[in-house]
Amino acid sequence: MQQYQEDSIKVLTGLDPVRKRPGMYIGSVDSTGLHHLIWEIFDNAVDEVIAGKCDQIKITLKKDQSIEIEDNGRGIPPGINTATKISTIDTVFTVLHAGGKFDDSAYKTSGGLHGVGASVVNALSSSLIVEVKRDGKVYESKYHNGGQILQPAKVVGTSNRSGTTVWFKPDPTIFKKIEFNGTIIEERIRESAYLFKGLKIVFVNELTNETKTFASQHGISEYVTFINDTKTPLNKVAYFAGKANDVEVEIALQYVTTTSEIILSFANSIKTRNGGNYVTTFKSSLTEAINDVARKWKLLKDKDKNFEGDDVREGLTAVISVRVPEKIIQYKNQTKDELSTPEAGTAVKKVFGEKFSYWLEENRKDAEKIIGKALVSRDARLAAKQAREEIRQLKNTNKSGKINGSKLTAAQSKDYLKNELFIVEGKSAGGTAKLARNMVHQAILPLRGKIINVEKAKLKDLLNNEEICTIIACIGTGISGDFRMENLKYGKIIIMTDADVDGSHIQTLLLTFFYRFMKELIEAGHIYIAVPPLYKFTDHKGKESLYIWDEQELERLKKTSSNYSIQRYKGLGEMTSQQLKETTMDPTTRQLIKVNITDAALAERRVSVLMGDNVSSRKSWIDENVDFSFEGD
Repeated sequence: MQQYQEDSIKVLTGLDPVRKRPGMYIGSVDSTGLHHLIWEIFDNAVDEVIAGKCDQIKITLKKDQSIEIEDNGRGIPPGINTATKISTIDTVFTVLHAGGKFDDSAYKTSGGLHGVGASVVNALSSSLIVEVKRDGKVYESKYHNGGQILQPAKVVGTSNRSGTTVWFKPDPTIFKKIEFNGTIIEERIRESAYLFKGLKIVFVNELTNETKTFASQHGISEYVTFINDTKTPLNKVAYFAGKANDVEVEIALQYVTTTSEIILSFANSIKTRNGGNYVTTFKSSLTEAINDVARKWKLLKDKDKNFEGDDVREGLTAVISVRVPEKIIQYKNQTKDELSTPEAGTAVKKVFGEKFSYWLEENRKDAEKIIGKALVSRDARLAAKQAREEIRQLKNTNKSGKINGSKLTAAQSKDYLKNELFIVEGKSAGGTAKLARNMVHQAILPLRGKIINVEKAKLKDLLNNEEICTIIACIGTGISGDFRMENLKYGKIIIMTDADVDGSHIQTLLLTFFYRFMKELIEAGHIYIAVPPLYKFTDHKGKESLYIWDEQELERLKKTSSNYSIQRYKGLGEMTSQQLKETTMDPTTRQLIKVNITDAALAERRVSVLMGDNVSSRKSWIDENVDFSFEGD
């Protein structure tokens, strides 16, 4: 038995706390945490942009999975820091809670609030090099093994430019998989370019030999246009800006004919994925203003109830950006997913609440289109209310033709987080999956053919579809405004279809449904795609059988064997239950693809183009992105 004594109390010094508990500082040590290292250094460069001292940033993803970030800002002061007695450069990168953002003497507003970013990146890197150009000189510091000083800051040259360049390589003892995603990096770069007019950001991806430049002349208004460029707008992009309580507010919005709602929010250039009170205030101000004008113009009758928030946000695309002074800014955690500064909400109310009402009055034709859409949305909501109640209340198939609960082969365990729901293509595959499953934690729901394309369907049509209603009932959360994560019945929802064109189409239809009506499941990491093998390769000489997931591996094996046979799995139903279990369903041997949204704007554009009504946009995308050439007979 371990003893709890004086020596049990450990004191972590320097950067040791970061290496001991990295999740406290970057959220996790998976892909999200890995990319967070980039944001910490990038945000420091953006802070120079906010201060008006930088207009160019360059990010390079190198072939060895290291990152270099360069800006043309003022450069970190190189002199000796009076508190630490070492150079300020070394102080910033080796001392926790050292930075220029704890008061407003250096930065009035910034994204890097907590003052731990640079040192945390250093602590979680195997190597890091800083180069600072300032006052005609070039200074360089080198660190290794999690932030240990290899070379203190020293002059290594001269320059008539200014700025800071940081190169780092993540520590493989901290991150099990070091694989940066160029698309994720591009998303953040694109967002920052739209948030700061005149800022030029260059992204060099040495892995793909691509260089892309991002810049914006019209800021967040241009961002809204970018998101909606494949949709039919109801109004020109409306832009609102102002300042209240020392908080700067920018909001751009536009309505489109589709039903999707997109609200992107940023605080001091940092995307707040969970929003905060300032986003809540925006929503309530929008609803209040539209209700007031609709009442004034008699478009809402005296007998009518006010519009609800979902009614007025259907088809809305909005980008909200606030800049909050350092002395009052508050995030919920180090990863800055949610802003909790009360003054930000008050500022949005004052700036947007007043100006949006004026905009509606001055743009009556556009306002009437928006209100007309809200009326249609309200009517659809009321028409669908009874169907939603059925989905929430009905527990078996005998009470409704819309919910076929008998299709589900349930899991025995009530531990929902450990349970898995396999949505399977077809009755035959469903039967095989039932035999292959772990009865304790795995449930099977076979589908009858393809579900409807929800991108082209109204909510009431959706709720009249048996397959959709059954999926909703089995998952338990409800959809859209009725969605409640606490009612989720499965930790993993796994789409399992044949490895062919029809299977891919069913995957796409299901993913579109989840994206439009249960997006929270994707964002929380509950949606997965099963990856069944394409072939079984049997080497008769060596008497060995292998499952193959790609054509390249198959061709390699064919060259290494002189006596073999190949079984092609055209569908899940062609596999035995044992084969399906060991290749696709057993957690110890299977492969799963976790569905996530790396680029919110790009995801919206792709879904709209590929699944929407705009045929010309879809044809153009296919012509530009799909290679129809083939080899062979």
